[in-house]
Amino acid sequence: MRGPLIVQSDMTLLLEVEHPQFHEARDKLAIFADLVKSPEYIHHYRITPLSLWNAAAMGVHPDEITEVLEKFSRYPVPPSVLTNIKEISSRYGRLVLTKEGEDLVLEAEDPILLQEVLQHSTVRSTIKEVIGKARALVDPSFRGLVKQALIQAGWPVKDLAGYVEGEYYPISLNPKVALRPYQKDAVDAFWAGGSVQGGSGVVLLPCGAGKTIVGLGVMEKAQSCTLIITTGATSLKQWIREIIDKTTVPPEDIGEYSGEKKEIKPIVITTYQILSHRKSKTGNFSHLEIFKLKDWGLIIYDEVHLLPAPVFRTTADLQAKRRLGLTATLVREDGREEDVFSLIGPKRYDAPWKDLEHAGWIAPVECCEIRVPLPPAERRRYINATQRQALRIAAENPAKGMIIPRLLERHEGLPALIIGRYISQLEKIAAQFKAPLITGKTPQEEREVYFHKFRRGDLRLLVVSEVANFALDLPDAALAIQVSGRFGSRQEEAQRLGRVLRPKKDGQPAYFYSLVSKDTKEQEFAMRRQLFLTEQGYRYSIETIDKL
Repeated sequence: MRGPLIVQSDMTLLLEVEHPQFHEARDKLAIFADLVKSPEYIHHYRITPLSLWNAAAMGVHPDEITEVLEKFSRYPVPPSVLTNIKEISSRYGRLVLTKEGEDLVLEAEDPILLQEVLQHSTVRSTIKEVIGKARALVDPSFRGLVKQALIQAGWPVKDLAGYVEGEYYPISLNPKVALRPYQKDAVDAFWAGGSVQGGSGVVLLPCGAGKTIVGLGVMEKAQSCTLIITTGATSLKQWIREIIDKTTVPPEDIGEYSGEKKEIKPIVITTYQILSHRKSKTGNFSHLEIFKLKDWGLIIYDEVHLLPAPVFRTTADLQAKRRLGLTATLVREDGREEDVFSLIGPKRYDAPWKDLEHAGWIAPVECCEIRVPLPPAERRRYINATQRQALRIAAENPAKGMIIPRLLERHEGLPALIIGRYISQLEKIAAQFKAPLITGKTPQEEREVYFHKFRRGDLRLLVVSEVANFALDLPDAALAIQVSGRFGSRQEEAQRLGRVLRPKKDGQPAYFYSLVSKDTKEQEFAMRRQLFLTEQGYRYSIETIDKL
């Protein structure tokens, strides 16, 4: 049989969607290649240095990558591609950071390699002295900086310098809590037996698959005071509930560091917003001191793909702490995936979404884009508008309001979320359906009331703004209708899809709709967002309003 894959000499890959081996090949490619675009019949991938280094960090040998390409390729694989894969992959681990006494030692595979990396001024600025042909002392305070500099130079360093244990604090999971097999695998892959081989890195799991439980499992391994940084007040409260419910940690030992409280306890949960807050544009980030207020043995970065620049910079100084990043996608809209690799750590575990779906751990989801024409008056406004104005006109297309009731009728009785970006649009929809509207300005107590009613079944419809991009503990949500979003953001698509991924009691599928203005920039951006769905193995349909 002719294979489904075409491997090109520029390290790009073309995968035929209708081929019988498509699904098998796609799952293998996801380990070491990035999906670039996904038209209907041919999906485009690219093999990058970072994708190869993440694979190498998970123990994937270049020979395994070669075997995949040769197995599925329709034509002979260009020899230059195989050579590049072997050469680039082998760069990970040829430089190693170790610890000797109070100093860090950068060890190179050979003297010439050390000389090469020392040609880079940023690398050279971190070196105290060269102590051998292939060894140099690194100032311990520059552990993060040298790792950043080396990956930018094309030589990712393997950090084996170990970690401080932090202040001891006993943590156990409750006996009633049993980790699912993939959750246990994720904890073990990160912890690596407590050796210097583990202790820092990223675990990728879909929303609804229990990333929080993985964090609790790592906390049990660490047995130390822990700082957890998450996306907002709702997620902060969710972490507190989960810790109280699933561990032996008493409530009085859990601190909330937020706009309302500044508690320092053995376990502290805070938010990226608080840590990034400053009183003026040029002022200091007044809350970053939390990293020094206790001897943390573990720092957990929830939704690490949202890590803001100030916390990145602080994290460069925290390399002696164990660091766990949790996320559904490593895609960052600012392109700082290399910083995640060097400062948080490489990818340690990645569970394919469709595998978890087939095992029943997350709900099957049917994804659909509905293209809605702009009414004539709005089309004229769109044509004559600036680019920014045009994007908003397309997003707030009033014709979308006529589609929503048809979708609610199609899936009558399902607990539903309507998600969007623009508050004025959402206010009209909330009024149309007499449904509660939750935005960033909704007080936390009011949100919790609505969430509780939704979980109990007293509310069947919620309208939510971009707060839906972050953790919402609404396991029964089975229908999501996206009316507007951020210009092609794949990470936003991941978060919003995650709102309906919890397995349903009756085993039924969930539904995820995107309403997109036809023949506009919004339609182009929607194609970018679909990349995320395709990466995770979802097939999506496209409908026009006449089908409704």
